[in-house]
Amino acid sequence: MTGTAGRSILAGSGEGAVLILDEPLSFWGGVDPATGRIVDVHHPQHGEMASGRVLVMATSRGSCSGSGVYLDLALAGRAPAALVFGGPEDVLTLGALIAAEMFGVTIPVVRLGREAYETATAAGYASITPDAIMLDGVSHWLEPSSVEPLVLTPEDQAMLGGERGEATRTAMRIICAMARQQGASELLDVTRAHIDGCIYASPANLTFAERMAALGARVSIPTTMNAISVEHGAWRAQNVSTAFGEPAQRLADCYVDMGCRPSFTCSPYLLDGPPRYGEMIAWSESNAVIYANSVLGARTEKHPDFLDLCIAITGRAPFSGVYLDTNRRARTVIDVEAPDNADDLVWPMIGYLAGLKSPDRIPLLRGLDKTRPAPDDLKALCAAFGTTSAAPMLHIAGITPEADDCETDGPDHRAITRADFVRTIAKLNAGSDAIDLVAIGSPHASAEECRRLAAALRGRHVADGVALIVTLGNAVREELGGDGTLPRLEQAGIHIYTDLCWCSIVRPLFPVEAKTVVTNSGKYAHYGPALSGCTVRLASLAGCVEAAVTGRLSNSPPDWLC
Repeated sequence: MTGTAGRSILAGSGEGAVLILDEPLSFWGGVDPATGRIVDVHHPQHGEMASGRVLVMATSRGSCSGSGVYLDLALAGRAPAALVFGGPEDVLTLGALIAAEMFGVTIPVVRLGREAYETATAAGYASITPDAIMLDGVSHWLEPSSVEPLVLTPEDQAMLGGERGEATRTAMRIICAMARQQGASELLDVTRAHIDGCIYASPANLTFAERMAALGARVSIPTTMNAISVEHGAWRAQNVSTAFGEPAQRLADCYVDMGCRPSFTCSPYLLDGPPRYGEMIAWSESNAVIYANSVLGARTEKHPDFLDLCIAITGRAPFSGVYLDTNRRARTVIDVEAPDNADDLVWPMIGYLAGLKSPDRIPLLRGLDKTRPAPDDLKALCAAFGTTSAAPMLHIAGITPEADDCETDGPDHRAITRADFVRTIAKLNAGSDAIDLVAIGSPHASAEECRRLAAALRGRHVADGVALIVTLGNAVREELGGDGTLPRLEQAGIHIYTDLCWCSIVRPLFPVEAKTVVTNSGKYAHYGPALSGCTVRLASLAGCVEAAVTGRLSNSPPDWLC
């Protein structure tokens, strides 16, 4: 047997043929929970079956909801035989921890060092035991997950001992397990939480929430909720199937019953009283996490679904990751060759490309200090970055609050060039020029974005045979109703939906006949094909408006790239 190869993060046994992923993968929007097949059309291993394989990848990326998809796969017997990572990973690891801790389903999770990981990426078959991984017949030792003690306060110990009830005890056990695998030595207080697990990504989301509610779970800090999967209270009238609508509403109601605020938005930074600079919070939902850290200067790890509720119950989180000053520094510098006269389309493209250039570390973007992006531009950038990178934040020189002192000695340097923009628009804007549906609001649209949409549509109407749908939070809808924007949008033929978002919208709210969709969201342009079965094209807000009123969208690149 060779020397130590890495750590056994979740001890267990499993074996199977190796599936090596050339890029990180988001299980939400990337793996079909009903089959275990990779459905992300932009991923190199699109179409491969993950179920029953030993999955080898550097880390995961994208949505915090991946933990729910993984838990669903585990409970249904369709999960990978084991997870083997080449570095830190939280989302799928948390799903595996929940499966073992609460449901007795143990699937091993291993983190390898560089040399052993390179060996794993060339292996055809792997077998894992609690203390070893065998790659093509050669065994390598695995250390336990953590040998460092976790220092707990008397209140932590009381919660862990069950003095605040079984739900709190379970939550603390899960938090402590995550803290140990993250290398944290203690926990910290957080002031607020945001729940992502209220989206009905899979039946496992409901199974987990109802199990915690039955144990008596109640949140102990102010806790907002992400977009849910139906328009609450209206889905029956919208002809959403009972088979989907009932569990989706039960899931939302379960979190409200546990004390969460029914904010139902994936843009919680648009709510009144957003987090302050330096405030320690606990948010889930990838775009919200990245915006909070990067733009607001608040501090939150990218907490996976289910850990968000555990932290909201206890008010405690692992003191690790970007809660720490040293881990908020840039590890990659990306020089952006920003095209002259670019419109708002450039921002999701920059975020998308930055994530591809820096898939597992925090970047510092340079070359944008004279662009003066609006909050909606930064929202679009953060959401697209969270789609292609596992990093919980980024810095933009001259723009974001921590950029001036974030650079470390000797970070690697990369570039986003004009050629990158050309390739990316060709990738994300390919498809028929006949448009059936225009999708705005991924993440939820802001009031200002809706006002710009109304101004662009002034005197015009959505064409027959085309649908333009905007998803937004109720707080934004109320604001738009008060200033007259909402009736202008509706008079132009726009459908407005609250509570849900494009990540969860289902037919018939998503038009049954739609084949080609255009969006101004880099996030939805990436995930949309797998979620909807449609071709999804990326365009500026002005391009989306033209598509809505004419039913057509040119396949030519934007003028600023010609």
